[in-house]
Amino acid sequence: MNHEPKKECFKTSVGGQALMEGIMMRGPEHICCAVRKPDGTIETKIEDTPKHGIWAKIPLVRGAISMIESLITGYRYMMYSAQVSMGDEYDAEEEESAFEKWVGDHLGKKAEGILMAGAALVGGLFAILLFTVLPTVLVGGLGEVVTLTRWPRVILEALLKVAIFLGYMVAISKMKEIYRVFEYHGAEHKTIACYEAGDELTVENVRKYTRFHPRCGTSFLILVVIVSVFLYSVLPWSSTSLRVLFKLLLLPAVMGISYELLKWCGRSDNIATRIIRQPGLWVQRLTVFEPDDSMIEVAIAAVTPVLPEDPEDGRW
Repeated sequence: MNHEPKKECFKTSVGGQALMEGIMMRGPEHICCAVRKPDGTIETKIEDTPKHGIWAKIPLVRGAISMIESLITGYRYMMYSAQVSMGDEYDAEEEESAFEKWVGDHLGKKAEGILMAGAALVGGLFAILLFTVLPTVLVGGLGEVVTLTRWPRVILEALLKVAIFLGYMVAISKMKEIYRVFEYHGAEHKTIACYEAGDELTVENVRKYTRFHPRCGTSFLILVVIVSVFLYSVLPWSSTSLRVLFKLLLLPAVMGISYELLKWCGRSDNIATRIIRQPGLWVQRLTVFEPDDSMIEVAIAAVTPVLPEDPEDGRW
């Protein structure tokens, strides 16, 4: 009997994010978060997918907006999954700090969005500091003690950026909790691959598909790193602080270009797109691991409620 996976028959926009003992799946109309509780049952939470209106149709602009919205939504569901997976009832009022209560009293329904945006902003600032500012400051400092011309500085900065990024991914993957998140990441990818192949979503069917997927957040991040290397190479080195400022100003453009490349690679299959997406597939070996069957069950529970009745409605 042939157990080889069927060839991908279409590419879907349905995708998600691995969480603490769970997965969030996002479809054209709904988002579903499925989390494994300590008693072994799966809890699901379904919400409407946020709409971005005309902004979601503007090339380059939609990339930055999508990145910011994904950070906010991802952080909110990660906190939710942590509560559920630990066996705590997710009670927003019970978990409120004095600051959160003050924001809620003064801003009402806007409170949660503002708090989530603030938390995502802190995470985003940390990533910018680590992957954008730090390499520039280190190379700039080295340039003060060692004579370096422009291109050696550009190359050294690029190597440092890639090394810091890969080192960070390796380091966090060694943490037990993060390793399990990365296993759920594998379950997410395999389930999407099974759906795209037109196969029935069962644990047995999903298990045989690849854990690597070109339309992945990891692939987007490595594209951001690569695009930034090329885009920032033209910036001046006359002043380290000025270079950092220019890099920050260009960051939305970097995210926009990276997003468009990811969409292109997801829709097309030719030698150019295969070359562009290959680094992302390599780096996924650090962030996407083989799941067990219980994780695949969670992925199926998360994706089933968000699938459009007509697959064409969710085409990538």
